Amino acid sequence: MAAKIIYRRGLHLWSMLLALCTLMLVVVGGLVTSRDAGLSVPDWPLSYGKLMPPMEGGILYEHGHRMIATMVGMFTIVSMVWLWRVESRKWLRILGVIALLAVITQGLLGGLTVLMLLPWWVSTMHATLAQLFFSTTVAIAIFTSSWWLAEPTTTAEQTATPIRRLSLIAPILVVCQLALGAAARHKAIGSIYHICGSPIVAGVILWLSLRISVHYSENRELRRAALTLTTITFTQIFLGIAAYMTRIAYADAVQPMPLMVTFTVFHVAVGALTLASSIALAIIVRRNLTLVGAASA
Repeated sequence: MAAKIIYRRGLHLWSMLLALCTLMLVVVGGLVTSRDAGLSVPDWPLSYGKLMPPMEGGILYEHGHRMIATMVGMFTIVSMVWLWRVESRKWLRILGVIALLAVITQGLLGGLTVLMLLPWWVSTMHATLAQLFFSTTVAIAIFTSSWWLAEPTTTAEQTATPIRRLSLIAPILVVCQLALGAAARHKAIGSIYHICGSPIVAGVILWLSLRISVHYSENRELRRAALTLTTITFTQIFLGIAAYMTRIAYADAVQPMPLMVTFTVFHVAVGALTLASSIALAIIVRRNLTLVGAASA
C-alpha cells in the first residue's frame, strides 16, 4: 500500500513564487530584446567588470535581467533542495533536478549570447529554453498543490485515446511556434513563418478544447483547463497581431517605439503562459482520463 503523500503548504507557496519570478524573468528578457539592449553590457558574468554597474540606458535592462536571473537560479536551488528533503515522490524530486539543470543551462546560454555577440541560434535556444523552464516551474507548483493530492474525477473509456494524444501534440506545437517566434525576433527567419504557424497551433488547441467540451462537459477540471488554454491562446493571437501592426506602423520611426515594445513584450509573456497552460492541460488530461483496461493498472 502506497504511503500517503503529505501536502506541504510552504513548499507549494514557494513553488508558486518561483513560477511567478520566472515569468517576470521572461518579461524582462523580452524587454532586453525589444529595446535592443542585448549588448549594452559587453562582458559576462560581470558587467563592465563589476557586480553592479551604473543602472542607466540599456544597462538597466540587461543587467536587471541578469540580477533577476540570478535570483531565479537561487530560488531554484532552494526548491530542488526542499523537494529532496521532504518530497516522497521520486519523480517529483527528479523534476526539481531537471529544473535546476535547465536554469543553469539557461544562464550559460545567456552568457554565450553576449560573448559570441548575439548569434541567432544561441539567442533562439536561450529564449525557447526560458519558456520551457517556466512551464517546468508551473508543473512543480501544480504537483505540490493540495488540489493535485486530492482524488481526481477519473474516467476510463476508449474515447480518451485521441484526446490524450491531442493534449500532447498541442504543447509540442506551441514550443515549435515559440521557437519560430524567437528566431524571427533575432532576425534568423522572416516573421511569415511564425505568422503561418499561428492558425495551426490555434486550430489544434481549439479542436482539443471542443472535444473536451463535447465529451467531458461534466468534468470541471478538464473543462476549466481547456477554457483557460483557449482564452490565453486567442489573447496571444490578438497580441501577435497588435505587435505586428505596430511594427509596420512605426517602421520608419525612431526605434524602439514604446507601444511596439509593450505589445511585443506582452506577446512574449502570454506565449509563456500559453505553453504552460497547454502543458497543464496535458497533465490534467492524464490525471482525469485513463484508457480502457488501464484504470486498474
